Amino acid sequence: MTMREAWPVFVSLLGSFGLLKHGRVVDLRSGGKSQTLVAELAIQSNHGLERAELLGSLWPRSEPELAAHSLNTLLYDLHRRLGDVLNGQPPIVHQGSTYFLNVPAGIGVDIAAFESAASTGDAARRAGNAEGAKCAYTEAAALYRGDLCVGEDVRHVLDRERLRVRYLTLQDALADILFAEAHYRRALERSLDLLAHDPCREDAHRLAMRCYVRLGERAQAFRQYQLCRSILRAEFDAEPEAATTALFDQVRQDATI
Repeated sequence: MTMREAWPVFVSLLGSFGLLKHGRVVDLRSGGKSQTLVAELAIQSNHGLERAELLGSLWPRSEPELAAHSLNTLLYDLHRRLGDVLNGQPPIVHQGSTYFLNVPAGIGVDIAAFESAASTGDAARRAGNAEGAKCAYTEAAALYRGDLCVGEDVRHVLDRERLRVRYLTLQDALADILFAEAHYRRALERSLDLLAHDPCREDAHRLAMRCYVRLGERAQAFRQYQLCRSILRAEFDAEPEAATTALFDQVRQDATI
């Protein structure tokens, strides 16, 4: 059973929006008010959102009384759809004027699960527990199906970039662990996935080069260097770092890397 299926209700925002009920998709209109409400509360699952902010986001041009009535209608509809798997509890609750997803009732959010697994991996790595870090990072990477899919204001853009950087950092750490364990093909897959998200990461290019050499594919290591060089020139009109060029020289000299 995947984590997405383990929760009675699970909200996905990484890659694409999804609302799952025991692993099955709940049909919400794409871009509709219910989807927006669930998404905004999922992003702020730890802190919640003020009622005024929700009303302004969902119904910016409506009269306050009409917007409040519309919010109550959305809350009722979501309770009707999801309450049966939450022991009758509402999926959205409020404390004073602050609204939250009812996480204690059994609602999971992929962002929260991703960050929790990433933090577990970080702690294990600091403690020298490579196996524990590898397991946690692998779990986190599986949850990251793409960048945060909602919102274009400053807060959402910052959240999107923060999560993206977190993902790239753990992929880099996971690739390093796999390389140290001589799982060169798997380490290569992680480094190439990292490069698919950020082609300018020289550390990932260098690890890919090392993996190719260990796999007996030295010519591909040369190609990886040339690819790195071409990308940096096109993006920044810059040459590779000294460490990247030194590694290339080692590969050319048939040195052990």
